[in-house]
Parts: sequence; structure tokens; C-alpha cells
Amino acid sequence: MPIDDIKKLRLDKRASLKTQHISAYPIYLKRTHTIMEAREGFAELSRNLKEITLCGRLMTLREHGRSTFFDIADGTGKFQVYAKEDVLGEKSYQNFTEFFDIGDFVEARGTLFKTKRGEETLELKNVKMLAKSLLPLPEKWHGLKDVEERYRKRYLDILMSEEARNIFRTRSAIIKASREYLDKNNFMEVETSILQPIPGGASAKPFKTRLNALDMDLYLRVAPELDLKKLLVGGFERVYEIGRSFRNEGMDHAHNPEFTSLEFYWAYTDYKELMKFSEKLFAYIFKATGREKDFKKAPWPRVEFTMLFKKYLDIKYEDLDRDALAKKAEKLDIEVAKHLSKGQIGDLIYKKAIRPNITDPTFVIHHPSELAPLAKPLPDNPNYDARFQLIINGWEIANAFSELNDPVLQREFFEEQEKQQKSGDDEAQRLDETFLEALEYGMPPAAGFAFGVDRLTALLTNSHSLREVILFPTMRSK
Repeated sequence: MPIDDIKKLRLDKRASLKTQHISAYPIYLKRTHTIMEAREGFAELSRNLKEITLCGRLMTLREHGRSTFFDIADGTGKFQVYAKEDVLGEKSYQNFTEFFDIGDFVEARGTLFKTKRGEETLELKNVKMLAKSLLPLPEKWHGLKDVEERYRKRYLDILMSEEARNIFRTRSAIIKASREYLDKNNFMEVETSILQPIPGGASAKPFKTRLNALDMDLYLRVAPELDLKKLLVGGFERVYEIGRSFRNEGMDHAHNPEFTSLEFYWAYTDYKELMKFSEKLFAYIFKATGREKDFKKAPWPRVEFTMLFKKYLDIKYEDLDRDALAKKAEKLDIEVAKHLSKGQIGDLIYKKAIRPNITDPTFVIHHPSELAPLAKPLPDNPNYDARFQLIINGWEIANAFSELNDPVLQREFFEEQEKQQKSGDDEAQRLDETFLEALEYGMPPAAGFAFGVDRLTALLTNSHSLREVILFPTMRSK
């Protein structure tokens, strides 16, 4: 039957209930047990013939003359209910069979028993409509076949698919475990601004908006980094934030315009100590999500960025100038814009031709300094930074470095970024005087760390795209 006809039929049923002074969306309800509680207490409840009331969505209907079996589901599970005309009464049973549909929310009161097949069941004494559904649910065995439709109608995806529900349970477990571990290690959770006068903390193109009240342009943050480091200046030594950031750039399986990250900043430590701490943090997360046996145990390899070029492409990175490296990139079908520096070109090559080869957890260390103007350069080789990225199965899971706390050098790096921006690099970071002033008051030596919750969830659930692990991913308008 066409969906419009189904909707009209259900609207007629709603109207019919109203003529009997029965609300299809009542205010009051009574629920004595969740389905999980009914299962856990089944032995005692069924032995004592105690009446209980379950509430949930009607998922299946199997009519057998003057009796009907149906299943209801709540957030804790699914339970079978048995309705008989001689128990409910002719009028109530007729109303149930005539006006209740799969998808409706119901209140079911009765006693528990086991069928001849040993199925735990509620024998219905009374049933009440809680919310009438006007559209039919997807077919049980087929669900939403169209992947785009699954993302647009995520509520149906998680309703009909246990696999989809488990993805988001894993995501929740990742956030919970991360928070637990950082709290145990004396980090303080904070919240910083999302609307910013100058977007900073990462190389990315921002979203721009307008604040009418103050007649000024603002940007959605691309990262919380600068605000968090101001808190180090203020005397908080260990801070973290879990929240949304926004980047107005390309979309693919590993990028979404809005995403969730965890960032923490730790005073009086450096990037080498942070690698050790990262190993323990991720081990804690892997255990919390049941994946500790799926990844190589720490310590994980530390591999120089430049050595990967030699290993996978037979390129001696340090021997090539910018133009020579650009020619190597073009041979790999990588488009190179004129404004890109040598380090940026190297990063493009690394992402396309090197990173996909790294499967076991690996720290890639000492990236070119042009890539991270907020990082501390290595003292013995300032062309590279005291930095690492954690790569697992080709995914960049974490990015971290020793934080630059020299305000004079930071200004120089910002000014270089301004030149990049004027030359056409719309992802270049902007000069932020408020942050520089904070640095001038003095920031302790520190290391900072960020990981993408979406990417880690995709990794731990074997999902091919970030859109699988974001409840409501950004989609093109129909």
C-alpha cells in the first residue's frame, strides 16, 4: 500500500479513537518496570502473579482469531505480550485489533508467564495507546536499504538496527572512558567559546557568522586550543574539553564539517612524556570498549616523518627543495597549489601515499614546522617540530605536540601564516593579539593533545565513514 494511503488510514484510526473519547496521545501513563527489569525479576514476578505494567513501541503483531501475540520494545529490550479477547473483553480487544498498528507506543498491564515453548510473556489484562504512529516502520528484515536515507533518518536506522545502536553505544563508551581516565589523572574538564572573533588553534577554513547585537563578525571555532592554553597561563595545569568544532572544508569518509574532539593541555611536560600517557589513555579506552585484544600492545613504534618517505617512496625528503618535492607529488597525481610550502606538499604526499600503509598503532614524530605554527620546534633542528601523530589502520587518531610558549617566536609564526593567507591559503591560521598578549604574561612549558572522537569510533566499530558514527551527519539538501 502506498505510504500516503497508510498515513490516511492511520489518521482515520486516530479520529475514530477520538470519537470514543480515547486520546491517541494521553498525558498520563503508568510504568512499573522496564523490560530489562521484567526479565531480571521474571521468576519472582511470575511466581507471585504480580501485575506489572510495561511501556514501549509495538514492533510485531501476530493475530490468531480471538488472541494476538505482539512484541513491544523499550530502550532496554523487547518483550512478548499475549492478548486474549476473553481476558480483555470484546470491546477492548476489538479496539486493539482495529486501531493499534506496528509503530504505536502502548502501555501494557498484565501478569507474567511462560508459553509452552518457554518464552517469557506478559498476559495482557489492559492495553492503552500512548502515542499513535502515522507512518509505517521499515520492514523488519530489510530496514533502510538506501545508505543516504539511513543518515537522513537516523532515528529509524537505530530503531531497526542493533548494529547501528551498538555503534553509538561504543561512541558513548569512548567519551565516558576518556573522561574517567583524565579525571583520575587530575585533569579538570572545562568549556570554552565556540563563537570566536578570530578562528585559531588549527589550520582550517572557518564558518563565518554575524552577531547582530554587537554588529560584528564571528567564527565557529575550528579548535579550542587557544582558549585552553590561556587557562594554562591562568594557573590551571591540567585541563581538557570534549566538544564540537567546525571546519568549512571538503567532505569525505574521514571529514565532516562539524566533529567532536577531545583536547587536553598539560603543564610541565613534553611531547615524549605525552606519548607514554597516550598509550595508557588508549589502552584504557580499548579495554572499556572491549577492543584491547585487537591492537598491538604498547609501547608503540616512534617513526620519524622524513624516514617514512624513504621507506615507502624511496624519497630523501631532506635533500629536496620545495619545487623538487612538488614534482614528486605531481607524479603521484597530487595537485599542488602555488602557495603551498615544502612542508605542506610533504603532508599531502604523506596523507595520500604513506599513511594508508600504517596499520599497527604508530607514533609518527617530528613533522615539518610549517604545518603547526603553535608547536615548539626541535632545538637541534628547528625545521621540524616536537610533535607526534598517532596512526592506526591508516587513520590519524591523535595529534599532539610540545606547545610553543615563546611569545616573540609565536608572533613570527603568526605573521608568516598571515603571508600564507594573503597568498591564497584560506586554511592558514590568523594572528591573534589576545592570545599573544596572554603568552606575554607567561605560559608554563606544556604539551597539548587532541583526538577525534568520530574517527576513533569509526576505527573501533569497523565503520568505513564518519557518517556512520555521527548521529546526524551533515547532508546535502534534497
